[in-house]
Amino acid sequence: MNFLWASIFFLLPLLGLAYVGWHVWLLLPWGALAKSHVLVLGVASFLLLFFDVSGRLDAMSLSLARVLYKIGTSSLFILLYLVMLFLVLDLGRLCHVVPRSWLYANGWTALGVAAVIISVFSYGYLRYRHKVRVPLKVHTTKPLARPLRVVMASDLHLGYHNDRRELARWVDLMNAEHPDFILIAGDIVDLSVRPLLDEDMAAEFRRLSAPVYACLGNHEYYSGQPRARQFYRDAGIRLLIDEVALLPQKPSAKGEGTPIVLIGRDDRTNRRRKPLSYLMDEARAVVRTFFPRQTKGEGVFIVLDHQPYHLEKAEREGVDFQLSGHTHRGQVWPASWLTDWMYECSWGPHRRGRTQYYVSSGIGIWGGRFRIGTQSEYVVATFTN
Repeated sequence: MNFLWASIFFLLPLLGLAYVGWHVWLLLPWGALAKSHVLVLGVASFLLLFFDVSGRLDAMSLSLARVLYKIGTSSLFILLYLVMLFLVLDLGRLCHVVPRSWLYANGWTALGVAAVIISVFSYGYLRYRHKVRVPLKVHTTKPLARPLRVVMASDLHLGYHNDRRELARWVDLMNAEHPDFILIAGDIVDLSVRPLLDEDMAAEFRRLSAPVYACLGNHEYYSGQPRARQFYRDAGIRLLIDEVALLPQKPSAKGEGTPIVLIGRDDRTNRRRKPLSYLMDEARAVVRTFFPRQTKGEGVFIVLDHQPYHLEKAEREGVDFQLSGHTHRGQVWPASWLTDWMYECSWGPHRRGRTQYYVSSGIGIWGGRFRIGTQSEYVVATFTN
């Protein structure tokens, strides 16, 4: 299956590149030399995508690596929209709605295509820059000492495109909520830890005003998990890899309330990660150890699991709430249709029995910084009875 998806990822863009290149050659009202220059520039920009994911950017200066990363990854999304635009024009020509002359040596059509692409991706960039605050109520039947405010996020994808200045803005947004805890559902790192180290992004995380807990995502494996884990330690982030943590609660006049236990799963990339049933047994054992009155190990159980597969397992194990990310909800339409088809829940709140879920579309993003038909978000959840 991984080989199949890798083949699709590489083959379809190359077919799209050939299709768009053929149309651009026919459309531009210039000589062969000028059109060749345009096509070479476009193909080179797209091929930077494969250069970006090869890991060679780490050998370059940070400023040059950023430029090459942004050009290469942005070209993939631009290519997608050019394919869709030319498909619409071709369909219009076949239906005798679009004159044939519009698609051959026509400068006005070329300007129109350029204007549409510039407008769409300018909107997409502004949409990405705007971080949506999502309020969420999480009700539990188990008595809490007091309501808890938890800021939740996923998929920061810090690296060559999301830099320290951007992270500082996100930290300010989180601190403004005065949370009790901050939960991050994986993919803090994009493709390389190097830009995070060069810019000392750990210092920004240390400005967060509440304890931070996180689980691994698939990109931590791509970027080199040992280096990512060291970065988390330097940043003051409690990284849970198939681990259980008892969350401290402030005293209340109502009493100690039900203990709150956080379970951070290893990413699904590790096929040998511990099953959720095993981790829930550990969580109940922790409750019985520190709260002897809870003879059955009852607690409010929160799971961090980066990829939202097999949601029925959390329901079966009696999990109260699960936070996931990973999907980005496709980042741009119509890729959102694909993620909606692939996952039981690709974005937003969800419920199975007594188990509540939230799948975040991410505060950050992979590749080109565009959101079209989706949003970049952080969640402000209130846990209450």
